[in-house]
Amino acid sequence: MTRKPVIRPRKTAIQERSRATVDNLIEATARILVKDGFDKASTNRIAEVAGVSIGSLYQYFPSKEALVAAVIERHQQQIMQMVRSELSEVSSQPLDQAMRRFVAVAVEAHRLDPQLHRVLAEQIPRVGKLEKLETFSRENFSLFSTYLEGARDELGVDDLELASFVCVTTIEALTHNAVLHHSRVLTDDRMEALIDEGARLVTGYLKGQRANQLRAGHHKPIR
Repeated sequence: MTRKPVIRPRKTAIQERSRATVDNLIEATARILVKDGFDKASTNRIAEVAGVSIGSLYQYFPSKEALVAAVIERHQQQIMQMVRSELSEVSSQPLDQAMRRFVAVAVEAHRLDPQLHRVLAEQIPRVGKLEKLETFSRENFSLFSTYLEGARDELGVDDLELASFVCVTTIEALTHNAVLHHSRVLTDDRMEALIDEGARLVTGYLKGQRANQLRAGHHKPIR
């Protein structure tokens, strides 16, 4: 049986100098991943690029997988800080406006170092950080669910948990593919149009049954 790599850091950097060393190692790992990919990364190469000794590297990280895990965690923290900040006012917005903001923020999140984002999306299963990825998804899910709870009067769906799953998954898939795989053909104008269409798609789903009921009510036969 293949042994799973150890991905937990050996110790936490406390002093300013040691924190700087850890930061340099994580930054070096990110640069190597973007330039050369996971397979060509090595602890020796990372230490060289970071300007530290291999012994210093192993004081904090037991393997390159542990370093990649640290890169993933830092990148996801940066994304969630941006998402929380950008969506801080969304709870007071009407459904159409809020859905456009959710889609636009998802685009902005994927544009935070998209080359690194692409590499990490490919490497996460190999590093064993699926638990972190799920935590990240749950936070997005929670933000969306909280908004829907306050917008019930505008919704045509009853199961808000399922609706949140459908919408968050749809937004993530749409924006991930648009930014990471089709950015060359999606000019700024076309990306704005994509945000509009994505918001319309999600809003239409959320309003669907209610809109149909309202239309049916307007066309009831007179008896």
